[in-house]
Amino acid sequence: MSEPAIQTENLTRKFGDFTAVDNITFEVEKGEIFGFLGANGAGKTTAMRMLTGLLTPTSGKALVSGKDVYRQAEAIKKKIGYMSQKFSLYDDLTSEENIRFYGGIYGIPDKELYRKIDEVINSLGLKDVRKKLVRSLPLGWKQKLAFSIAILHNPNIVFLDEPTGGVDPVTRRQFWEKIYEVSDRGITVFVTTHYMDEAEYCDRISIMVDGRMDAIGSPRELKENFESDSIEDVFIKLARGAERGEG
Repeated sequence: MSEPAIQTENLTRKFGDFTAVDNITFEVEKGEIFGFLGANGAGKTTAMRMLTGLLTPTSGKALVSGKDVYRQAEAIKKKIGYMSQKFSLYDDLTSEENIRFYGGIYGIPDKELYRKIDEVINSLGLKDVRKKLVRSLPLGWKQKLAFSIAILHNPNIVFLDEPTGGVDPVTRRQFWEKIYEVSDRGITVFVTTHYMDEAEYCDRISIMVDGRMDAIGSPRELKENFESDSIEDVFIKLARGAERGEG
């Protein structure tokens, strides 16, 4: 079997006396769409920041694309794409300028970058507004542009932190169609969300409660194990168990 895209063992991050991520252990296979599900403040973003090399763990182990998060954080950044929870593009640049800027950071040769600029602009339907500042675009277009830029360099893994937050249901579906297209290309997708229905779109999901990974499996497996009709119901049962101190 090939090496997993992501491997963690007892990965932990503390801020003073507060434990944001509490001994999580899991693997993500290459090409998988893996969802990190949980309420705001559950530790999803902190875990993702450790896996992307942006935050050093307090303890535990993690390999991302075969690279160690402690010793090879810069090497990890070259092999991944990352779309942050807060909009990560430059509002005072046009769509075209944003793509060119990030393409330069990724080290894409000029000839290839010019081709990719046209590909992204045309695929997103931004041809008529490619010269307009990003701040003037609707949120849905901004999010899809940020995603396209995150995979501009064909990374092994793309990390998406709450990518559909604040957009309408139609745009959310369109965004997930883009995620499926990326997965079909063999790119591993690691996505955090607090939308319970989006869990159904993932190959497997983990559910985080208060920094712990309280459940992991395919949506079907989790619903069967917890005798639930929906992932939302699974989450409610886990949250109630945590409140009673059962987790």
